[in-house]
Amino acid sequence: MAKKTTQACCGFCGRTYAQVPVMVPSPIGDCLICSDCVEQINALLADYNKSQAKESDSTNASEKDALSKLPKPKEIREFLDSYVIGQDEAKKYLAVAVYNHYKRLAQDVNDVDIEKSNIIMVGPTGTGKTLLAKTIARLLDVPFTIVDATVLTEAGYVGEDIESLLTRLLQAADYDVKKAERGIVFIDEIDKIARKGDNPSITRDVSGEGVQQGLLKLLEGSIVNVPPQGGRKHPEQRMIPVDTKNILFICGGAFDGIERKIAQRLNTHVVGYSTNAERHSLKRDNMMQYVAPQDLKSFGLIPEIIGRLPILMHLDPLDRDALRRILTEPKNAIIKQYEKLFKMDGIDLTFTPETLDLIVDKAIEYKLGARGLRSIVESIVIDLMYDMPSSDQKSFEITAEYALEKLKKANFETGTYN
Repeated sequence: MAKKTTQACCGFCGRTYAQVPVMVPSPIGDCLICSDCVEQINALLADYNKSQAKESDSTNASEKDALSKLPKPKEIREFLDSYVIGQDEAKKYLAVAVYNHYKRLAQDVNDVDIEKSNIIMVGPTGTGKTLLAKTIARLLDVPFTIVDATVLTEAGYVGEDIESLLTRLLQAADYDVKKAERGIVFIDEIDKIARKGDNPSITRDVSGEGVQQGLLKLLEGSIVNVPPQGGRKHPEQRMIPVDTKNILFICGGAFDGIERKIAQRLNTHVVGYSTNAERHSLKRDNMMQYVAPQDLKSFGLIPEIIGRLPILMHLDPLDRDALRRILTEPKNAIIKQYEKLFKMDGIDLTFTPETLDLIVDKAIEYKLGARGLRSIVESIVIDLMYDMPSSDQKSFEITAEYALEKLKKANFETGTYN
């Protein structure tokens, strides 16, 4: 206890030794605080801790209330069905992953800590990977962003830094960090950052393995300093720390050529009498359904990043029936889009069933998947979109003969397609 002097007084309230029971000195300097001020500070801290506990309880209650209102996996699947044709297994995986992500955000961490399950989608181009991601974004009330892996490079090289993925998520959350830390990121074209070769060389693989190494900390969960306006254009900006622990990452890629890796693993080209019934039962026209983590490793993904994407799902190639349905059935079907474009000019546009069959046949011939449908229809109606808004004609029916003539004019019928 400090030596009593007539000049000594509390540094907070100014009372002297004679006015308070106890006076507590500071370990450094000559500052003093009386016991009455200490009791008041304790009361203030108790009130603050109580308010923080109430706020935490209300947050947990709101999260659990939001979970009760969340659509169940089957309902999420039904929503996806209204926009995406086929891909039943992929929809099921995606619906369960999103539902579990919400449950993980509402979990009580006092007992079992549920870890996040990042997803990787593998499928040929035009099968609906990006469309699934865009469609699920319509249903969610958490920040969602789609980013392209092709522009990413290792830190210090021309291109975009890995942290730019989180910059897009911050923008989607209106720079609300707490909200962004509960969001979902879809990384498209993940196969484009595959390791370029097994042999080390003089030049660094800055857009392949270097990017994969940089993604590890994001996928697993760590605090990352994110430049709010992009990394290199504004080097003087203050970084925003973002915790990726609760951010769900969904990756998608075509992995063109991975079928050969799968075939080698399954040893489908067996000569002699050692073949068995299992090999004969393999569906060689859809080898993608047999994809496994070791195939991704053979393709060029490093084992560390494969381990952080535990859920591996494939998308099936679209057959003729699926492509025909894609043209007309979804809410945002291609034919419906063009009909609406003409309707805005007061023109009724119709396609005959034979025309739709022709479009599907050409899309299969060119092997472009669902994306090929759009380019074919565009080539057929481009002259109509140019001429009809200026004419008095208010209706037009596109026949198979008319469509074939326009495709020949657009050079779609020139050359051989393998």
